[in-house]
Order: sequence, then structure tokens, then C-alpha cells
Amino acid sequence: MASLGDRTNEISPNHVEILIHAINGVDPKPSQEIEESNIDYSKRAQWLRAAVLGANDGLVSVASLMMGVGAVKESITAMILAGFAGLIVGAYSMAIGEFVSVYTQYDIEMAQIKREREVNIAGVGEEDQREKLPNPFHAALASALAFSVGAMIPLLAASFIRDRKIRLAVVAVVASLALFAFGGVGAMLGKTPVWKSCVRVLIGGWIAMAITFGLTKLIGSAGLRM
Repeated sequence: MASLGDRTNEISPNHVEILIHAINGVDPKPSQEIEESNIDYSKRAQWLRAAVLGANDGLVSVASLMMGVGAVKESITAMILAGFAGLIVGAYSMAIGEFVSVYTQYDIEMAQIKREREVNIAGVGEEDQREKLPNPFHAALASALAFSVGAMIPLLAASFIRDRKIRLAVVAVVASLALFAFGGVGAMLGKTPVWKSCVRVLIGGWIAMAITFGLTKLIGSAGLRM
């Protein structure tokens, strides 16, 4: 039979730590939970902002454009062509705008790093600061791709429906569901209130589609030809 001293020597520090937690009534925290608690969600803001903004903008812009054209034109061809044109020009515009915006931010932060380097000769932490700077090319690409994904949703929804009224209703419903989903995804990734984000995005999309449809319908009723 092993002595008490031998059994004591066999107990590892990890076992002792577990026993201490058990005695105190506190379960040891899994390493996965510790890693998740250390996530810096602010780092996600650079690409999350571009992606969510691009997807929402693509969806709302193209859906509103198609709703406006559909308000005065029976042809499905006119509606699809208008939406496709909006996809192309919108994706390019989003990419250029995001690139210029983020590059401006990049220049400002680089200038700040240089000023700090002049004060701090050793340059402590400069490499870390450079790594955290936003990437204009990544932001531009994310915006363009996200805009295209959002814009494709109403285009695909309307492509196979011949009746104009049904087509308009389907575009509105599909766009609303997608807006709600985009708002939820963005909120979950950024760890913000989900319902608040979903409702905010949805109401904004409704307003844009309603204004575009109403004004285009009003102009068409006034006798102007497209």
C-alpha cells in the first residue's frame, strides 16, 4: 500500500488548482471562454463597418431603384436593367469612396505615429501601431463585394416574376427580410443590441423604398415620359 506521502507527491499543481476551485464553489473557466472575453471587438469595426454599410447600401439602393422604375414601367426588362446598372455603378462608387476615406484616415494616423516617433526616440510600440492601421484596399474590396451581394438580392427576387404588382411586392418583402437579417448579423458580430439594430436598418430601408416609389409614381402620373 502506498504511503500518504507518496500519494501527496503524485498530486500535480493542476489538480491542486482544480481542488481549490471546487472547494470555493467556483468552476474553472474554460480557455475558450477566456479567449472570447479577451476579444477586442473594436478591431472588427474596420472591416465590419465597410461590409455592413456596403451590403445595406447595395440592397436599399438597388431595391429602391427597381421599385421606382417598376412604379411607372410595366416591362421587367427595364426594371432588371435599372437594377443591374445600379449594382455596377454603386459597387464602384462604394469602393472608391471607402478607399479614399480609409486612406485619409491612414495618412492621419501615420502622421501621428511619426510625430510620436520624434518625441520617443526609441520608437516603442511603433510596429504595433502600424499593424493596427486600417487597410484602404481591404476596406474598398469589402465595400464593393458587400454592395454587390446586397444588390443581387432584389435582382434575383424580381428576375422570374412577370406580373408587375407581384414583382414589386416580392422585391419589397425580400428586401425587408434581408435588411432585417443584415441588421442582426452586424449586431451579433459587433456585440450590440440585435433588435435595436434590426429595427433601425429595416425602417431606414422602408423609408428609402417608399420615397423612391412615391416620388417616381408622382412624376409619372404628372405626364412625364421616361
